[in-house]
Amino acid sequence: MTGTLTGTPGGKSGVGLTGPITGRSARVALSSEQEETLGMQSFREVLSQSDVVERGPEHDLVVKVAERLARATGDDAKDFKWQVSVVKSPQANAFCLPGGKIVVYTGIIPYAKTEAGLAAVMGHEMAHAIARHGSQRLLRTSLAQTALAGANFSMGNLDSGERQTIMAALGAGAQYGVLLPFSREHETEADQMGLIYMARAGYDPREAITFWERMSKAGESQPPAFASTHPSHERRIEDLKALLPKAVSEYEKAKSQR
Repeated sequence: MTGTLTGTPGGKSGVGLTGPITGRSARVALSSEQEETLGMQSFREVLSQSDVVERGPEHDLVVKVAERLARATGDDAKDFKWQVSVVKSPQANAFCLPGGKIVVYTGIIPYAKTEAGLAAVMGHEMAHAIARHGSQRLLRTSLAQTALAGANFSMGNLDSGERQTIMAALGAGAQYGVLLPFSREHETEADQMGLIYMARAGYDPREAITFWERMSKAGESQPPAFASTHPSHERRIEDLKALLPKAVSEYEKAKSQR
């Protein structure tokens, strides 16, 4: 079942923006409304081809974490219409499309191990959408105008290759065999934002480091999709450790208010 979450949506339209939390300046290819349209079309396409989990412990866990994180994003995502779906699949992956459309594959849950570990995964993915990284990537490709056509009319009018590449740019490519990793800059920003969101939601941000350490070890053999599209290097872990003091402060504040 697709759950509509209580949360706060957001995003500035136009070609320029300043990212929340990090203050990073960037340019985007689409308005927030166009991104949301593409996000919803992509979300529906993914779910139409997936075995969606409508009930049970995995579904309930993912929805619980999503609800807490959505509230923790506050004004950073004040216009998002948060929705989350769980897909039964051995694929270890998760993503969040523009407008707040979250998909979590059951295969990622064993890697997350704990509720806080899952919050680290989902907070990171939600941060990509809030920072509008997909639209930033489209601006750098030859598909910006094609994406605009898809947003104004329908992605169903595009050929399958164009449609899948646009979906990959927005974050939903691995299940179609289209791997389009986010840039190091985008990954770093999503790490920083995701760490703060999980802390504000009352999850210990130190669990993010534990999660990425597990991903790093998993990548030494046969990396899961999530490790392939989100390279897990020592530098990432060191960067997260440097960000911990601020995140732990947010976590302690959140705990005191619960």
